[in-house]
Amino acid sequence: MNTHKSLATVIMAAGKGTRMKDPSKAKVMYEVCGKPMIHYVLDVAFDIGSDRVIAIVGYQRDTVIEYVRKSHPRAEFVIQAEQLGTGHAVMQTKSALDGFTGDVVVLSGDAPLLTKESLQRLIDYHYKTNAVGTILTAILQDPTGYGRILRNEDGSVKRIVEQKDATEEERKVQEINSGIYVFQTPFLFEALATLKQNNVQNEYYLTDVFEYFWKKNLKVSAIHADDENEILGVNTVEQLQLVQSIIIERLSQN
Repeated sequence: MNTHKSLATVIMAAGKGTRMKDPSKAKVMYEVCGKPMIHYVLDVAFDIGSDRVIAIVGYQRDTVIEYVRKSHPRAEFVIQAEQLGTGHAVMQTKSALDGFTGDVVVLSGDAPLLTKESLQRLIDYHYKTNAVGTILTAILQDPTGYGRILRNEDGSVKRIVEQKDATEEERKVQEINSGIYVFQTPFLFEALATLKQNNVQNEYYLTDVFEYFWKKNLKVSAIHADDENEILGVNTVEQLQLVQSIIIERLSQN
């Protein structure tokens, strides 16, 4: 690993969790085995040796901040007052990371199964391939609904194509985008500054930064997690129960 570069990790933790049935709770505060989901994500962020860990908070932020200050006192916070998409969330870290020249890892606060080993492999591969952005992917038996990763002959990423935009051939691709990334900081914020809200949701999508990189002929890499479960995000009570069962199984094997 390139130890000369400093590392910041930002955790998207501003969401409401509309399908989780409890409007009094931020999504990342739903518990898995007695701890809020964000606890596991913060653990992995610090375990990889991040110099800085920044939680992007929004919905019910006071509760999230109060918990994190006790559980991970070194964590910092930025506020996403309006939830206008993943790109918008990361934009909120701009002033906090002003002058930071290392690399930025982007994690989701609702994906508590990610391991230190997979995240470290992602970062090492990012350095090794000298990419401006590197994507953690997964190989799924049924990739329906996910953005597919299309690669160049040299293994670098050519495109991320969403299910609705994919041709029949592209839909056969089983490698999908997890939404977990590492970026060279200056290029990330350069790309974020160009994002537009020209989509049905009227949101800024973080994935659009890759379009900017490709237009500039900048290299994007990808490496897949060994275990597809690691990238699971929680949007429903059923998914929360699934994640909990996987963590219980992991604990029983240790």
